[in-house]
Amino acid sequence: MAKTIRIGTRDSELALWQANTVQKYLEDLGYETKIVAVKSMGDIVLDKPLYELGITGIFTKTLDVAMLNGDVDIAVHSMKDVPTALPKGIVEGAVLERANVNDILVHKGLDFLQKDGVIATGSLRRKAQWLHKYNKHTVVDLRGNVNTRMQKLTDSDWNGAIFAAAGLERINLKPEHFIDLKWMIPAPAQGAMLAVAKEEDTYCREALSKLNHSTSEICVHIEREFLRELEGGCTAPIGALAVMKKETIDFTGALFSLDGSRKIEVIKQVDIGDKQDFGKKCAQEILNNGGRELMKEIKAEMK
Repeated sequence: MAKTIRIGTRDSELALWQANTVQKYLEDLGYETKIVAVKSMGDIVLDKPLYELGITGIFTKTLDVAMLNGDVDIAVHSMKDVPTALPKGIVEGAVLERANVNDILVHKGLDFLQKDGVIATGSLRRKAQWLHKYNKHTVVDLRGNVNTRMQKLTDSDWNGAIFAAAGLERINLKPEHFIDLKWMIPAPAQGAMLAVAKEEDTYCREALSKLNHSTSEICVHIEREFLRELEGGCTAPIGALAVMKKETIDFTGALFSLDGSRKIEVIKQVDIGDKQDFGKKCAQEILNNGGRELMKEIKAEMK
């Protein structure tokens, strides 16, 4: 029997754009759908840095609960916000085709780059990489949804703020003053959207399977496997990017110290047929190259 698929989402403009995109794809395939918006803890508590809140999946937990309670049937997330281990009873339904993976700097003029600049970001990964390149700069915390963060930048005396390009592009918020930070290694799964469903819900799982983009799925799974093996959760400064070529997958991954002074990087290529455990092997190379000690230091500093 056909049913109306209730699509759970956060209520920010970007999250709703993502949910509406999944809704359109499903309705184009003939499914009935309805959007159900909820607020997450990550959207409500804006006066603390994310890592201080100490909750893995702070943007996804509310939707997980709504799904397990039967209030929604599927949920749509920015995949980089999703913990590498999904809650019991919830499974991946589809990884949608990935958008722009890069970070960008939205700025008020670039004359500060060679001086003492002030840059805003709520991400430890972005902060560490910025300080690795510009060690004289100050990085301040910036929280809130994309619109809120853009407004805070406008109202501040900061020189710039770092955003994911995909988020700004999706809701047409990309301003004229920005630069692509192609040197910055993105978050694992950055630019990808994930739709999840209940494990027992064969109807929704079958519907979502029709939206899956296999190349994107393979690449983000390698990146998330790398993250999981490093035990990053969403707190340590970890970047990862897998790119599929014709016969191979190119991978770049790195772990940074919180202050950006140290960087342990791995750059590897593998034949597509040998991709099994590739992300894990790349992570082990980092761990064996000083990463184990650095992860311990990071965890101690975060306490």
